[in-house]
Amino acid sequence: MPNPKSNAILPTVSFATAFLCLLCAISAPSSAQTDSQPNPAAGAGSVFVHSKFGGQIFGFDIDQNGTKGVLSEAQTLPSGNVLAAVETFGQTTGKILNVVAKTQTQDDFVTLGVVGSSVGLVEREHVVSLLKVQRTFHVLNPLTANKFTGVWTPPIATGFLIEEVSRNQGISTNAVFASGPNFNPVVFSSNVAANTFGPQFTLTNQNFTFGVIPVLAYDNTTNQAVLAQDFGSPTNVPEIGLVNLTSGATTTFKGVGLGFVNGIAVDSADGIACTTTEIDFSVEFYNLATQTGFKVTLPNATQQIFSGADVEYDPVNKLFLVAQPVSSTAGSGSSIHVYDPNGNLIESINGFSFSNASNVIPAHIALKPSNRTGFVDGPSATVAEIQSFTY
Repeated sequence: MPNPKSNAILPTVSFATAFLCLLCAISAPSSAQTDSQPNPAAGAGSVFVHSKFGGQIFGFDIDQNGTKGVLSEAQTLPSGNVLAAVETFGQTTGKILNVVAKTQTQDDFVTLGVVGSSVGLVEREHVVSLLKVQRTFHVLNPLTANKFTGVWTPPIATGFLIEEVSRNQGISTNAVFASGPNFNPVVFSSNVAANTFGPQFTLTNQNFTFGVIPVLAYDNTTNQAVLAQDFGSPTNVPEIGLVNLTSGATTTFKGVGLGFVNGIAVDSADGIACTTTEIDFSVEFYNLATQTGFKVTLPNATQQIFSGADVEYDPVNKLFLVAQPVSSTAGSGSSIHVYDPNGNLIESINGFSFSNASNVIPAHIALKPSNRTGFVDGPSATVAEIQSFTY
């Protein structure tokens, strides 16, 4: 099974407040043009998708240009084998439409996302023997085929693992991060539908090679992988990395915030990245051209338990959506906070339950920008369902 970043609560540092005051002196990104307004219809939705066999959901996504979604599920059977499956579902009804694949062995499936133009990408983890797992990557091209139509074959060396594929749709290229032995991860680009790949570039900055796996996004305007992470210590300030996926030219700059970076998304049109940090329960906004940034505290947040997690970007309405597993704007449950690219809070959506406590795969927001809807994990305590919402 995959080894996701932990969202566990870490000790608060006594000198953090004074330390953060110094960091906040970094200037803010230049203003992006936006007329984003709160949506009067925003709220948690009534469409729920339940895994067909009742297993925990191992990743999901929805097609931004279609009507379907895809998820993977798994559960351990009394026999000791694992029932694992890949399923497509309807976005408007929540009903499972097709079982794409199903096994009852020791194998797992993990949905890595919908990429390109309506292409589903799923990893299969085939257990060969104890501590030996063979990973293959299967595509549903298009998702409406309701079956695996081919394989994606990243040319990574033995011992490397695909950790992340950027969550961007509507363009042919995605960024990929693969970890390897001896702390020498690589990044590269790929057209998943065409099964083609750009050159691989080795990362050397210790913030991205040691400790917690960096978060990854793709800037399609500059053809850069955008990475963010700290060194793996709660007292560290994150580092931001920009890797040109054609030349390999790499620049890094000191970020803002404190502690692990839990999520990232990029507004490519305006060159703005948005991240969340663990210790100071903040959201950060960076101008990637000037390599400057600022942070805002999540609304009403007062301690680390209220830190943000996944970040996704809606390029149609120019909005960043931030998942907050423990809500700071409701008495219980989870929330999604919506920001414009200038760091202004547009709205807070309450009424969810997507705590990362039991998740094998961290909570994820999947967006449908054309009608300002989406899905997010929960509210099942067994992580066996996802819920719709409007923003």
